[in-house]
Amino acid sequence: MPTPPAEQPPSAAPAPDPDPAPAPAAKPPAPHPQRWLILGVICLAQLTVLLDNTILSVAIPSLTRELHASTADIQWMINAYSLVQSGLLLTAGNAADRYGRKKLLIAGLALFGLGSLAAGLAQTSAQLITARAGMGVGGALLITTTLAVVVQVFDSTERVKAIGLWAIVNSLGFAAGPLLGGVMLEHFWWGAIFLINIPVVVLGLVAVALLVPESKSGEGERPDLLGALLSTVGMTAVVYAIISGPDHGWASGRVLLAAAVGAVVLGAFIAWELRIPHPMLDMRFFRDRRFVGAVGGAVLVAFGMTGSLFLLTQHLQFVLGYGPLDAGLRTAPLALTVIALNLFGVTARLLPRFGTPALIALGMALVAAGLTSIALLGARGYGGMLLGLVVMGAGVAIAHPVMANAIMSAIPPEKAGVGAGINGTLAEFGNGLGVAVLGAVLNARFAALVPAAIGAASLPAALAAAEGAAERLRIAEAFARGLETSQLVGAAAVLAGGLLAALLLRRAERTESVPEAPSGAPTGAA
Repeated sequence: MPTPPAEQPPSAAPAPDPDPAPAPAAKPPAPHPQRWLILGVICLAQLTVLLDNTILSVAIPSLTRELHASTADIQWMINAYSLVQSGLLLTAGNAADRYGRKKLLIAGLALFGLGSLAAGLAQTSAQLITARAGMGVGGALLITTTLAVVVQVFDSTERVKAIGLWAIVNSLGFAAGPLLGGVMLEHFWWGAIFLINIPVVVLGLVAVALLVPESKSGEGERPDLLGALLSTVGMTAVVYAIISGPDHGWASGRVLLAAAVGAVVLGAFIAWELRIPHPMLDMRFFRDRRFVGAVGGAVLVAFGMTGSLFLLTQHLQFVLGYGPLDAGLRTAPLALTVIALNLFGVTARLLPRFGTPALIALGMALVAAGLTSIALLGARGYGGMLLGLVVMGAGVAIAHPVMANAIMSAIPPEKAGVGAGINGTLAEFGNGLGVAVLGAVLNARFAALVPAAIGAASLPAALAAAEGAAERLRIAEAFARGLETSQLVGAAAVLAGGLLAALLLRRAERTESVPEAPSGAPTGAA
């Protein structure tokens, strides 16, 4: 009888095939090999939208004359685009995450091109307003998908530089739009400013189809249709109230009704998003101090930049006496400073060394210093204003990419479209708020300084009602003082908000850096 094998000690006993060793922690996906070429395509799509918005302001006299457009028509030509775009940004971002960012980018380009064609061929003000609303749909898709694609193809080490280059397009559109519009109106009819978009759109469609990779969240839950409806109606109503306030009066029934509707509907949107399992906008994002700090800073950058530019154009024309084209040229140093600093990657180099909170504080302080310089030195001549524009440009170049990156970094990559929608919505909100608040401060200060017998509905009206050169000089000085006050108010708001945003971000970083104690460990353990 064979001898049974000796029993092995337990430590040496054969064990069943062990489970495979746990895989190492997943590494973030490698950057796309054609990411810089893709960024160029994205910037081309973005530039199409931004150029169109700035070109339109130059064409207002031609539209008034050739389409017999009233002041209300002109306002709707401008506002129809902004209202539709701002109302759809969150919905567009959510749709891009769900159905594919490349698909929605192509759809945005196509809609924007068709809207441009309809606008260029419009024969009446109503047709042009409708076409501009259609362009707003395409613009909402483009703004959300372009930034979302940037987040997808760049890793965290290059994302700030990429967002900085993406931000250059905003400044380039601002600087080049009025100049391009002026040149085109010198040689063509007003419709050409819209038709010029079409070859750019066609080029963009081909490039996106060939180069941009598809990406989407892949979630299978049902679309949040009610959330999309509530966010669209609520944001449209709020932005309409902000846009209409300066013209109709903040206490007018129209403005108060729009603000109330917006507040109620957005409240219902928040309540709905908190109830459902797969919300369009996860409200838990707002528990993240890093996200909240970046959100507040983004609103204030838009507030300071757009509000100050609204005041600057009036300062250059009404106080310093420049014509529209000369005034546009003299605001270009702000945009050129932003372009230069982002092109050389200054922010991307500073961020690893100083961190997000310090750069936001620095950037917002520079924006505030630039506004202060314009307020105190600009009335004496263009030299003081030039200094302020360059300092403001440096501040925007530092703060804007860092805040956009902070917002996008606080949101999961699969929600990149929603993050881009939030970023775009904040920019629209800050833009409207800057013009409305600083414009209201200007009007109130000007009205307080102008003699009651003359009235102060506007500077041109007050000058027309003035009797004699001395009275006209006093009115011009009153307007200059109103501009100074409003610019100082804007500087104070930007500085305070920037410091608060930096403080929130700093606290968030400290909270994240403190390791959690193991379960059951004594709280006083070293």
